[in-house]
Amino acid sequence: MTSLAPASLAIGPHTVQPPVVLAPMAGITNAPFRTLCREFSGGKGLFVSEMITTRALVERNEKTMQLIHFDASETPRSIQLYGVDPLTVGKAVRMIAEEDLADHIDLNFGCPVPKVTRKGGGSALPYKRPLLRAILREAVTGAGDLPVTMKMRKGIDDDHMTYLDAGRIAVEEGVTAIALHGRTAAQHYSGTADWDAIARLKEHVGEIPVLGNGDIWSAGDAVRMMRETGCDGVVVGRGCLGRPWLFGDLVSVFEEGGGATATPTLREVAAVMVRHAQLLGEWIGDEGRGVIDFRKHVAWYLKGFAVGSEMRRSLAVASSLAELEAQLSELDLDQPWPQSADGPRGRTSGRDRVVLPDGWLDDPYDASAVDSGAELDTSGG
Repeated sequence: MTSLAPASLAIGPHTVQPPVVLAPMAGITNAPFRTLCREFSGGKGLFVSEMITTRALVERNEKTMQLIHFDASETPRSIQLYGVDPLTVGKAVRMIAEEDLADHIDLNFGCPVPKVTRKGGGSALPYKRPLLRAILREAVTGAGDLPVTMKMRKGIDDDHMTYLDAGRIAVEEGVTAIALHGRTAAQHYSGTADWDAIARLKEHVGEIPVLGNGDIWSAGDAVRMMRETGCDGVVVGRGCLGRPWLFGDLVSVFEEGGGATATPTLREVAAVMVRHAQLLGEWIGDEGRGVIDFRKHVAWYLKGFAVGSEMRRSLAVASSLAELEAQLSELDLDQPWPQSADGPRGRTSGRDRVVLPDGWLDDPYDASAVDSGAELDTSGG
């Protein structure tokens, strides 16, 4: 692996070095997971909260207010907002700015899940150019000195690409940086990410940083993406599922000129698993609920290791730290890192059709299909 030493990534007044961002993932990138990733990176990089719904924030929903709580060591504090109504987005951004709730705001125009797109949000929204412009204008105006960035996909499907138009609108409205996932909404997470689209966007909006996202499973992938696309930084999503130490690899390859890749033994992986579950319990305020929330991570951490199906099922129903530790102790913890542990994890399915509001594709300049009641009322997963 060849090292890469790019210039620092500037997100407004914030310097991100190495130029690596943890992608917001609902139900995943909560405070405990961000803590784990930051520990492995030595605090370097940018770690974004899971998706926060603007309406829920403005209404001070209890769960949402917990999700926007940052550890004292998190700097800069980075919140991702989801919204479909310009006025509500504006209110949420002003609330963040006036109450000093974060140092950076990212706007979600990339989520492909049906509960979001069927309301015209996420990756469906950039198709409506005037609506996208109105949301960005309200956000940038309301943010004051806080930098506003956005994350998006190529488009709805191969016949409805939006990323170049959206990128130009973002530049015109004062967005600080753009992250592009090289897939359409219809692809979800299937197939191969189109890194050429990231290169085209970089050429199209050279005035601001462009970050690439999609199929970064290793530090080597991150280096290759930057070399092949000319992007200014990378956004890592599914690549860090069950692999929070990937951020240590990224620091190594970008800053230290080395290609060292973490290859923990199962014993070391098990220790991280227990710590992750413990952090979740402390954050939730209930050890059992923390372990239950951790269950979704078990298969990602154990991918490639020789762990029988019965033990995997048992670990996936653990309900206390003691039970989790006891079950892990029964494994052959001296197993070295298996080659089969590398590569894709998380969702890989695709869909042929994106769930959209009725008539959504009829006119890209008509946003009447969206109203303020279309916004989700919950944040996170």
